[in-house]
Amino acid sequence: MLKDISENGDYQKHLEHVVKTLCQPESYKKVYHRTNHDVPMPSIPLLAEIVEECKLVLFPGYFGNSEITPHNMQYYIGSAIDSIARKLTEQIKRGYCFSCTEGQAMDCVECEHRSRKIMYQFLDMLPQIRQMLALDVQAAYEGDPAAKSHGETIFCYPSIMAMINYRIAHALYVLDVPLIPRIITEMAHSQTGIDIHPGATIGQKFFIDHGTGVVIGETTIIGNNVRIYQGVTLGAKSFPLDEHGNPIKGIPRHPIVEDDVIIYSGATILGRVTIGKGSVIGGNVWLTESVPPGTHVLQQKPIEMMFEHGGGI
Repeated sequence: MLKDISENGDYQKHLEHVVKTLCQPESYKKVYHRTNHDVPMPSIPLLAEIVEECKLVLFPGYFGNSEITPHNMQYYIGSAIDSIARKLTEQIKRGYCFSCTEGQAMDCVECEHRSRKIMYQFLDMLPQIRQMLALDVQAAYEGDPAAKSHGETIFCYPSIMAMINYRIAHALYVLDVPLIPRIITEMAHSQTGIDIHPGATIGQKFFIDHGTGVVIGETTIIGNNVRIYQGVTLGAKSFPLDEHGNPIKGIPRHPIVEDDVIIYSGATILGRVTIGKGSVIGGNVWLTESVPPGTHVLQQKPIEMMFEHGGGI
């Protein structure tokens, strides 16, 4: 019979060497997180639960419990709101602790009060979030002839899934909650392939048809009644650097898309440019300059060329 590997002396020495190497400060200093104030990191599973409970509140009957009726709705929504309040307060506090820099003097009691206050502010925003999402659902239904009902878009469309997470995350973002909004949007990104930064500003009736590969950057501003297709990038053209060579954070660097714009699949729009109201940007267009309202930007038509006897090769 083979001897247990753990009884081998060479194995023990090799294991000790690997462990010692991985525990050297120069090895882990850029990848190690030390818990601040004895508070654990935000919990991705718990944040996923919070999002699911928000979905039950925002779309009663579609998520969480399909047996909700107008008669028992207050019970189910009340229970979900209570759970959201308790979990979210704790996760916001963990977000603050995660973002607390080493040596920074923070009042943990004050952070707890602040977390609770933000939780109340977020709950007050839920009716507005529902209103915005209802308009997104309407835009999806109106913008896709394949959609048979509003309910189909809620159940099936990756655009709606991504927008639910985005609208929740954006509300927390504007309340200056650290880290948590980014986690929530990245959950939808991993499921749908739609990457929306929670800092982006998106107006009413926004629809992403198909969706996969869409990227919407942090400082993007999108107006009302905008429709985009798969593979569209609303990104930054360049990253200004500070005196130390590091990217300057937070400056406007992504496009402004005005009302009633359509952007077709594969288009790439970079930099702080403005796409004027009612414009149409064709598929696979590369755009780094502003266009006035009502503009149609299309790829050049294919040019038919004939070569003889190797000419043009």
